[in-house]
Amino acid sequence: MTRTLHTLAAAAALCLAAAGTAQAAPVTFTKLTGLTGDSPAGTAVFKADLSAVGLASILSISIADNSFGLGGAGGQFSGFDLDAIKLSSADCATAACASGLAGLSVFDFFSGIVFAPGAQRAPVDPKLFGTDAAGTGVDNAVATLGAFDADSTTVTPDGFLSLGDGGVISFNLTGAVSTAGLFLYIGEVGDNGELAAGSIIVRDSTVPLPPSTALVGLGLGALLAARRRPARA
Repeated sequence: MTRTLHTLAAAAALCLAAAGTAQAAPVTFTKLTGLTGDSPAGTAVFKADLSAVGLASILSISIADNSFGLGGAGGQFSGFDLDAIKLSSADCATAACASGLAGLSVFDFFSGIVFAPGAQRAPVDPKLFGTDAAGTGVDNAVATLGAFDADSTTVTPDGFLSLGDGGVISFNLTGAVSTAGLFLYIGEVGDNGELAAGSIIVRDSTVPLPPSTALVGLGLGALLAARRRPARA
């Protein structure tokens, strides 16, 4: 049993070490004209030309809250409020144009997300808005991160995810996407100053699962393999 645990730990360490060799690049955004979404204050949309990041292709995108507790509301709405994220070859100049894009079908909003929720400002709520029952994952039935459709009213909020102060969300794409002629669009709910600039990183590899999750996955795999082995005579 001890040898098995050491083997699992070593395998997880190798996975994390391999991920460390990946190349990453910060993304520079420009704000598009106008607002979109169902929010009374509107959603501000930012665009980045990924052909300029220096990577031939990308496999993941990470968004980190950098508001330092200053922008937006508190409680369940603390931190950067993400309306949506899209990748497209279309070069939009307005928020309305970006909202109408179908976008590339490379996001898995259910199992392709690695989320580290940030802190809440007072008054603290049981969980951040748009997260699952435990508050540690994303409930995309509420967040709808593939559409610019946020309603940020405190009475009937819907269609976005609050990262919390210092929170980070990473999207592992379903396949590598060439950066040639590729644009990334990010929606900021409420247009309230939580600027996306400087908080986004793209990588040419996937973002690894947390070590504990990786070990659990490897352990389950080992158990299933052991059960499939034929019994010795």
